[in-house]
Amino acid sequence: MSQSSKLALIKEMIDSAESSIRSARQMLSELLGSAGKKDYSKAAQEIELTAEENDKDDIVEGVFTGENMIDKDGKDYPVPANYASKSKLIPGDVLKLTVKPDGTFLYKQIGPIERKRVIGILTYEDGQYKVIANSKAYKVLLASVTYFKGEVGDKITLVIPEIEDSEWGAIENVLPAGDETDIDLE
Repeated sequence: MSQSSKLALIKEMIDSAESSIRSARQMLSELLGSAGKKDYSKAAQEIELTAEENDKDDIVEGVFTGENMIDKDGKDYPVPANYASKSKLIPGDVLKLTVKPDGTFLYKQIGPIERKRVIGILTYEDGQYKVIANSKAYKVLLASVTYFKGEVGDKITLVIPEIEDSEWGAIENVLPAGDETDIDLE
């Protein structure tokens, strides 16, 4: 067997093992339900508006879930992907939404949660970009991938919540090609 055939076989075996691990994690997550994951609607219910904001119908506060903001009543509000990417929003961040008289939505991050950074590899599967880091696949916004000109296989610096488990992360940077930074994918 030639070296290139061996390399192709090794890559195929690794891809298969990663797919099996992701499937097992998904099955385990389904069996355990949302245990261990933060309930963002509960966190949103704990947000207190100031008296001034309470008197205005055009201000809503909520918690970012990875794609949307959820308010204390459980209502979802779409957060523009470009804003979420530019602001490097991660699940658990508290946002304030001001609805202008013309219907324009203006978001402002008012309560960032504690963050940590990990390094992983950008992948694409099932119509979703993800970064594999610490033996976990974190979803990332397409807007972030295109902004940073990321490509599948690139090393990514990802911002994730410090404490809680999260399905989402925010791309902070794409590491330069040839960077020999060790990545622990376990």
